[in-house]
Amino acid sequence: MSVTVPLVTFDPSGEKEGGKRRTKMANEKTNFHESDAVHLASFTQRMGRWIHRFRRTRQMMSDVHPGPDTDFLERFASGEHHHHEQQSDVGWKAFLCQQHCRDQLVIDTTQKGHYKWLGIVSIAIMYNYIFIVGRTVFWDMQNLCPIVWLVLDYTSDLIYVFDMAVHAHEGYLEQGLMVTDPEKLRRHYWQSWDSKIDIFSLLPTDLLYLVWGSPTECIHAPCGVVVRMNRLFRLPRMLAFFDKTENQTNFPNAFRITKVMIYLLVIIHWNGCIYFAISNAIGFGSDGWVVTLVENGANLSLTYQYIFTFYWSTLTLTTIGETPPPEIEVEFVFVIVEYMIGILIFATIVGNIGSMITNMNASRTEFQTRMDAVKQYMVFRKVSKELEERVIQWFDYMWSNKQSLDEGRVMDTLPDKLKAEIAIHVHLDTLKQVKIFQDCEPGLLAELVLKLQLQVFSPGDYICRKGDVGKEMYIVKRGKLSVCSDDGKTVFVTLGAGSVFGEVSILNIAGNKTGNRRTANVRSVGYSDLFCLSKSDLWNALQEYPEGRKTLLERGRQLLLKDGLLDEEVNRRHQDESDSAKDRIDKLEMALDTLQTRFARLLAEYTSSQQTIKQRISKVEQSQQLLPENDAIAENNSVIAITSSPNLKRKSCNLLDVPVRKPSTSRSDDVAGDEVPNVPPVPFTENSINADVSTLNLNRIESENHQ
Repeated sequence: MSVTVPLVTFDPSGEKEGGKRRTKMANEKTNFHESDAVHLASFTQRMGRWIHRFRRTRQMMSDVHPGPDTDFLERFASGEHHHHEQQSDVGWKAFLCQQHCRDQLVIDTTQKGHYKWLGIVSIAIMYNYIFIVGRTVFWDMQNLCPIVWLVLDYTSDLIYVFDMAVHAHEGYLEQGLMVTDPEKLRRHYWQSWDSKIDIFSLLPTDLLYLVWGSPTECIHAPCGVVVRMNRLFRLPRMLAFFDKTENQTNFPNAFRITKVMIYLLVIIHWNGCIYFAISNAIGFGSDGWVVTLVENGANLSLTYQYIFTFYWSTLTLTTIGETPPPEIEVEFVFVIVEYMIGILIFATIVGNIGSMITNMNASRTEFQTRMDAVKQYMVFRKVSKELEERVIQWFDYMWSNKQSLDEGRVMDTLPDKLKAEIAIHVHLDTLKQVKIFQDCEPGLLAELVLKLQLQVFSPGDYICRKGDVGKEMYIVKRGKLSVCSDDGKTVFVTLGAGSVFGEVSILNIAGNKTGNRRTANVRSVGYSDLFCLSKSDLWNALQEYPEGRKTLLERGRQLLLKDGLLDEEVNRRHQDESDSAKDRIDKLEMALDTLQTRFARLLAEYTSSQQTIKQRISKVEQSQQLLPENDAIAENNSVIAITSSPNLKRKSCNLLDVPVRKPSTSRSDDVAGDEVPNVPPVPFTENSINADVSTLNLNRIESENHQ
């Protein structure tokens, strides 16, 4: 049976007859069998699914713009929390990070898909490490199923080829940013040692089968598969997979022990293969140390051969001994080397496993140390047996519920942003119960969730008593609380998980008729886990969020009004006083800012003028030092000639003979009664005239420099 698939062609000229002829000709040429049509339909569906997946992946990698949500925590976490959920749902599709740079793909090494791919590559590497060496020595293993070995060999080679392409497009961080340029990625890969290792591990050494012999049949060791030994150089990729697994697993200590055991088994396997190869070179059954292939006239099976060599290798590397002693020189040398390697391996393994077991019990040891210290303190202080039993039961409850971890110390290593996200994730359902926080800004909420502290109460413990000053608010995470009378016999109401109390008392709302004190007794029925937020932590956070402070106070006033516990007149008067005080503080802050600005300006002017004066003085000093000596001598001679005139001498004498008057005793700067003696007139000489003229010249030069 055939199916006719019409091919309808587009006729832009509108000639219907030509279009009909072309349609008829196409119908005659497109007869398919029914199975072909089914395959075509299936292929079309697959292409549609791939296109749909591609669009979803592109949408995932684009920026997420969540819509408005009434829940404040959803608004805070929607930018990143939901984005990570979408990434985890995509899985393999997130492996190819769809950042199209010149129509190329950049592989994000942080995605789950890349981790899974490394797992596949590690399986291929482990296959080569076990079976290439084993098939090289045990020819019965090579001859067991040669076609299967060839298929597995070239499948691993194909995985190596794909991994080389993946490796060349793996993004890496540069300046804290992911490099997404394909050309730069490839250049970085080809310049690294990874590319050389990958190329060497993929060299077509299988061509040596033409020289070595057929890979499907082997009658002696070493077999032809030895030419594929270069495939073992891909070990760094498997080590990268182990490192990622150790970072991502929730049981790192158990994985470390598993990794050490894998290394140990591979080393024992290789050592057993070497022992079998040496026995083959010496001669099977030639002495008591080598392997024997024939027993009672029958050839031993492959299973027995491998188990015997593995057993011998285990005894040797673990330094247990109890193996046949060597008899010839080669055997002695090999056993000595084996023992030396075994000592190193055994010491390394014992040390690693010992440290791992210690790390696994570190939390238990630390918890036990704290409990022992408390026990010793109670014995020293002679605490009653009843109270001591309650303390021990509290420790047992903490350990059994995995609450012995010091959350604050563990979280201190993380940045504030990650700590806030973890706190939001942990306390999401709990904080939804607090009504006064529902309209707060996300930044304030991030501060508050970091300050929540977990407290555990034993049966019969009072969380608060009536009349106590409210210093904390509590959110019940697990357990039951009873609101009881003063004598504790009457229970008014029972609080369960999600209940909140004490949130209004920590706000210090003026006009609260209860005076910010507890109005009831709250007692723990059994073991109860409560989240606590102290008043000091709340107000420390509100200092940086004035709008959030107003919102919280308004919500608290509404709750008090609803319960009839608010004195509106007192609250209004206190609010007016606080507003006026706030205005005064704002004015003082503005005045202080103005004074600081003026002081800074005056200080700058003073510094500038001081620098200018220093520069002028420096210039004057330099000009004085640069005056030629001959000019000074000529000037002095001219002055002497001029001053030789009798008239000038007479005037100079009159000027110099003026007596110095005694200063007034009314000056405030001098001590009363002090008198300055009369200075005798200075006699006129030619040298004094020259000195006076030089002084005048200096003053003239300084005034010119100043101008």
